[in-house]
Amino acid sequence: MTVGYTPAGKRVVRRGSGKTKTEAKNKLKEIIRDYDDGVTLQAHGYTVAQAVNDWLAYGLPGRGEATCEKLRILANLHVVPLIGARKLRELSADEVDVWLAGLAKSLSTRTLRDIRSILLRAVNRAQARDKVKRNVVLLCECPTGKTGRPSKSLTYAQADALLLAAERDNSTIGAYVVVSLLSGCRTEEVRPFPWKNLVRVSKEELAKRDVSQADRPKAHVNVWRSVRSGGDTKTRKSRRSLGIGDRCLAAFDAQEARQRQARLDAGDRWHENGLAFASETGTMLDAANVRRGFRRLAKAAGLNPDEWTPRELRHSFVSLLSDGGLTLEQISRLVGHSSIAVTETVYRHQLNPVVEDGATAMDRIFPSTKT
Repeated sequence: MTVGYTPAGKRVVRRGSGKTKTEAKNKLKEIIRDYDDGVTLQAHGYTVAQAVNDWLAYGLPGRGEATCEKLRILANLHVVPLIGARKLRELSADEVDVWLAGLAKSLSTRTLRDIRSILLRAVNRAQARDKVKRNVVLLCECPTGKTGRPSKSLTYAQADALLLAAERDNSTIGAYVVVSLLSGCRTEEVRPFPWKNLVRVSKEELAKRDVSQADRPKAHVNVWRSVRSGGDTKTRKSRRSLGIGDRCLAAFDAQEARQRQARLDAGDRWHENGLAFASETGTMLDAANVRRGFRRLAKAAGLNPDEWTPRELRHSFVSLLSDGGLTLEQISRLVGHSSIAVTETVYRHQLNPVVEDGATAMDRIFPSTKT
């Protein structure tokens, strides 16, 4: 039966075949019914694996390379090996439920959602191209998986020890840790931070300040970039300008002097990118190197390096400010959340609401070591 034509004008023919005449007739009736419904399905041999691979190859325009790589890994580990051989038009909701339930025994709920989303979007794309009639994944809820690693924050004593270890280290990663903890910036915002976004108050302006303004920050950072695709921050409200305290500014000053020497030492190997926290040759720090350096400093501070990650510096910032007197509204603005509800959800274990201002509070909690 002719069901259409290719862009080159060649007829598209669908045939019904079977071991018996009755089976062949039923297949042909199915093709006619699909044609009458306006759905011209592709060949019956199209599999789940083909749908997923097509979506990974053509359905992710504009996504960052890190995002694409994460999706490829999840698909190749949990989708293609387990249900990839199943013909897409024969995939049932029951089979998807069983598949998800099996994954729920070993994966977190967040990972399950990502995996279900991969299959959902792959089948959506196939459906839009008449390769399957309906998306059975829409009928399947995501089960609850294993409890993920709980978020946590440093105590005052732990944070103080880490700051001292980072400052004594006299290194780029040490300055990175100090700035991350005292500013609350995401690790993805600190790595690409450029020197031009550090704005110091001029000596003339400082001289004009009266006693009532003595606690005002002497500098601020414009958090306008991240390592995400296109350099955009996570949300619109993540683009923010933050006052920084004296101890944080001292870390920037020390890093600036260190980088001047690193630039001289590297000579022709130096690639100028204007980054505050650059490698020995001026390029952006790799995330793996940051984690490795952070673990080294955590160990030097007397912490178990296997129990802490750089992202928990931000959790600690929230917890310490909450204990130090900042309100939920102030903390939400400082960390760049789109709403207070996000702050409450993400940092519910760290919050202890009460009133004051960001850089001033951090200076009071961690006074400058300079005399």
